[in-house]
Amino acid sequence: MKINRMGKLDLLVTEFCIGALPMGPLQANIPIDHGAHLIRKAWDNGVNFFDTAEIYQTYPYLQKALADRPEAIIATKSTVSTYEEMEKSINKAQQELGRSMINIFHLHAARSTPAVFEERKGALECLKDYKKKGIIQAIGISTHAVDVVEKAAEEPNIDIIFPIINIDGMGIIRGNITTMIKAIQKASMRGKGIYAMKVLAGGHCIDRIFDAIEFVRNIREISSIAIGVVREVELDFHLLHFNQQPIPKELLNQCLDRKQKKPVILNNCRKCRLCSETCPSGAITMGSDRPSINMEKCLACGYCLPVCPEFNIRFA
Repeated sequence: MKINRMGKLDLLVTEFCIGALPMGPLQANIPIDHGAHLIRKAWDNGVNFFDTAEIYQTYPYLQKALADRPEAIIATKSTVSTYEEMEKSINKAQQELGRSMINIFHLHAARSTPAVFEERKGALECLKDYKKKGIIQAIGISTHAVDVVEKAAEEPNIDIIFPIINIDGMGIIRGNITTMIKAIQKASMRGKGIYAMKVLAGGHCIDRIFDAIEFVRNIREISSIAIGVVREVELDFHLLHFNQQPIPKELLNQCLDRKQKKPVILNNCRKCRLCSETCPSGAITMGSDRPSINMEKCLACGYCLPVCPEFNIRFA
């Protein structure tokens, strides 16, 4: 499998990165043993890069699969703002992942504005201190916004950027495919490492899976592509594809034959609007009595689930 350097850092990552989000309770909620099996199989077949986040609640999957593989590269994220909160997030990641050093730690900022670096100044200072201590190898930011990628390119303390990019431009905030690619190119020229998220747009591009993946692979500034898997056939497909090996027709059909779960809103809404404020793709709007979800915009990220104080949103 192709290996790429992440920016100017001594981080050599596989072009295929396992995204852990779909495994956890925000989406498919598969058993930990099964998720760990998929992660370990990916590792055994050459994948060395794994992406997660505190909010995903998927640390146990990675810990179980990779406890004896400290050389595996793990990226995680936190939405917190203050120094003290970020310190807790770092300690939690160390403990639950079973690792003394975290390779990449992002500010988790899906829909934030460029002001995020000032608004979360305390959290960023904490990441800088822990990088100096050798506990964090690289500091990053994950974002859906073009202007945040542009701002991150100019931030001296940001090493890695994890932007959304896909063939349809779904989920891109304050820009489009063209402006996002330009922002990625600018960041790469400034020495930032780039890896991509949501290349299948939450399943919307699954019927064009080859074209969707190749579109992002052909953006030369992108070192790796994070794709979530919850079934063995999906993992087998991506392992073959990224190794440029033929895909058996039966495997392709099995991979595409998947019911895409979507969020469903129940009846006990208190109209707090937290779900619509959290949704990174602007898919949730508030109606007269409860929110509604535009499935054409929904990326199936599951970020709306944990913020609902009434546990009113489920994936089905």
